[in-house]
Amino acid sequence: MKKIVKNTTVVALSGVMAIGMLSGCGSKSIDGEKTVATVDGTDIPMGVVSLYARESQAQTVAMYKSFMGSAGNIWSQVVDEDAGTTYGEQAVGQFLEQVELMYIMKEKAADYGVEVTSDDETAIADAAAQFMQDNDEDTLKELAVSEDQVKTLLELETCRQRIYDPIRNEAEVNITDEEAQQSSFSYVSISISGDDLTDDDIATRKEQAQEILDKMKEDPTADMGETAKAVDDTYSGLTGTIFTNDSDDEDISNSYDDAVVEALRTLKDGEVYGELVETDSSVYVLRMDKVNDQDATASKKESLENTKRSEYYSETTQKWLDDADITVNDKVLSTLTITDEHSFTIKETTADTSEDAADTTDATEDTASEDVEAADESDDADTAETDAAKSDSAEEADTTDSADSTDETAEEDSADSKAEDSSESADSEENAEDTAEETTEEN
Repeated sequence: MKKIVKNTTVVALSGVMAIGMLSGCGSKSIDGEKTVATVDGTDIPMGVVSLYARESQAQTVAMYKSFMGSAGNIWSQVVDEDAGTTYGEQAVGQFLEQVELMYIMKEKAADYGVEVTSDDETAIADAAAQFMQDNDEDTLKELAVSEDQVKTLLELETCRQRIYDPIRNEAEVNITDEEAQQSSFSYVSISISGDDLTDDDIATRKEQAQEILDKMKEDPTADMGETAKAVDDTYSGLTGTIFTNDSDDEDISNSYDDAVVEALRTLKDGEVYGELVETDSSVYVLRMDKVNDQDATASKKESLENTKRSEYYSETTQKWLDDADITVNDKVLSTLTITDEHSFTIKETTADTSEDAADTTDATEDTASEDVEAADESDDADTAETDAAKSDSAEEADTTDSADSTDETAEEDSADSKAEDSSESADSEENAEDTAEETTEEN
């Protein structure tokens, strides 16, 4: 436990130190010493919220660019048509709420055996001093943050990192093998809907689907992807999984059309369904690969358990916020604005190596992921089923070449692992190159 705590501390500190030099332009005048909110009698200075918001703003933009190639004008997008509220305006309130929650977590840390040690305090002080040194006077003035406030945020984020797993581990989770059991299958999905399709096009596609089916019935062991391409080289074979058994649990549900699921459940290992399965949008050729896919079941069980723990974490921390005595000074908060014109970026630079530096990247990704979730009002972003995404991909596969096989369970593991605290990876790598980051102005 001590090793995990040590590494988790480094992760938290690295995530904050990654801010490096901040610069931006066009903000209102912020007084960092003014109280922006009070949580259970504890005043929160504006400087702490300002720094956290800019850190989150920069990381959110970086994440959008990483996954989508561009952040566009994300902060100016209207999220409430009636009120005219923009994404940036909404984010200000949500980032404040995250800081409020961290203050609550700090007070509850002892209940979970979490503490900030004297060694932590030394590291925090060093990190805060380095931050003040790395940022010029104009940037610090714009952030309206003092060295003590930087230390406060570092301590808060350290507590948040450390308390994450203990809260999740409180959840009573019991997913049985029967509930999680997965059946794996291969299929070809051909779209038969769309304004660009004529009746003749649809008829042709159904004939092609029948040709694929007839060939698969002749040799059920054949590669479905190659069989489909032999009929039309724009078609592909895909793989997926469904729950073998029904459940009343809303998390244990299939995202494929009911007709597809029902057809598959009549098959044994290696059997091809004798007819085309038609839905409102597509026609399917189906083969059951494994009724009980043990690897997929184990992966799905872990995924479901992670989902349940994440739900418990969200419910628990939301209750803390709901029960807390919180007042917000809206006038002070209004001085903090997040817009596309006023930007902060994070620039990577290489620093000295250290034993725990391998955790830096994971920490930055975790923090950015949390911030995007806050801005999107979605606590369950990392636990979503990838079956739905794959179903969409199947439609696209009808007209473009794609990989013949899609591993759904591997994708789910990847998504779920982002929701996990990076303390797991902290124990797996040592002596990696440390990456500190500094940010530069983005005009």
